[in-house]
Amino acid sequence: MLNIIGAIISGLVIGALARWFYPGSVPMGWIATILLGIGGSLLAGLVTSRGRGDFSRAGCLASVIGAIVLILVGRLLHIG
Repeated sequence: MLNIIGAIISGLVIGALARWFYPGSVPMGWIATILLGIGGSLLAGLVTSRGRGDFSRAGCLASVIGAIVLILVGRLLHIG
C-alpha cells in the first residue's frame, strides 16, 4: 500500500515539475498530472533500464524529462 501512495506522490511532483518546465500552458487536472509523472518515470526507467528502485537525483531528472517527452508526444498527436 505504501508503494502505491509513494508512486502517487512522486508522480504528482514529477508531473508538476514537467508541466512547469514545459514551455507554454499544459491544460490538465491533478489526476492527469499524477499519471503524467508516473508515465514519465516509467518511460525514463525503460530508456535507462537501471532496474533499481532507490532514489537518485539523476533518476528524478530523467523522470521529469520523460514526462516532458510525454507532453510533447501528446501535443503532436493532439491528445488533450
